[in-house]
Amino acid sequence: MRALSSALRGLVTATAALLAVALTSAPAHASTEPKAPEEFVALRDVDKSILQEIRYFTPHNFVGERVDGYEQPMCILTRPAAEALHKAQVQLVSKGYSLKVYDCYRPQRAVDHFVRWAKDLDDQSMKAEFYPNVDKTRLFADGYIAEKSGHSRGSTLDLTIVKLPALPTRPYHPGEPLVPCYAPQDERFPDNSVDMGTGFDCFDTLSHTDDPRIQGVQRANRDLLRSTLAAQGFVNLPEEWWHFTYKPELFPDTYFDFPVSRKSLTAHD
Repeated sequence: MRALSSALRGLVTATAALLAVALTSAPAHASTEPKAPEEFVALRDVDKSILQEIRYFTPHNFVGERVDGYEQPMCILTRPAAEALHKAQVQLVSKGYSLKVYDCYRPQRAVDHFVRWAKDLDDQSMKAEFYPNVDKTRLFADGYIAEKSGHSRGSTLDLTIVKLPALPTRPYHPGEPLVPCYAPQDERFPDNSVDMGTGFDCFDTLSHTDDPRIQGVQRANRDLLRSTLAAQGFVNLPEEWWHFTYKPELFPDTYFDFPVSRKSLTAHD
């Protein structure tokens, strides 16, 4: 019996030792979110006066819900892009205007969210506002949705101009009646920006910066935005009046996936 007890104690000891080794060597299950490289900054740390209305943090966008990766409503950019934007803001403020950003750095997981949404043909909840004239089956072919976005490289942003003093924009209420994004400004969802002819993220050829149907005040407003930003090194995407990329890009071939949050920048704060 004594020999059996001794054997059992030895087995228990050996099992405990093996378990300790296994626990020590097992990989941790808690995932660590990626951090932004030190070249990225919060726009607010460079220029507090630029207005921010980060649409993908809210349900008021073509997906109809907060987009993956947007943990805080903030604009993150590479430092050169943010500093160039500050210079553009100084010029506009002197004329009685302010910039307002809708989106800046966009993590790859957000782009993946867009792709999943675009493939779900049953989800058409926001069609009446954002793509009333486009069949959802055409979103990839027509270039409205892609599996990679320049936003993920950190030097691209979406923005508009607001007349000062800036009036508040009322919140969007999910389920409210939707109006086409190309409707007259006083009919579509209220935005405190100047009239650009369409709303932000309007999937329509009227959003092309130089669409000939855009004339008068709307044309002047688009030209003011483009010329002001071009003077600071930003290049407009011809298909979207709101979309600009600062050149040269710091990361022309890298698509980042750190979340949009202050924590993503803490590694170099």
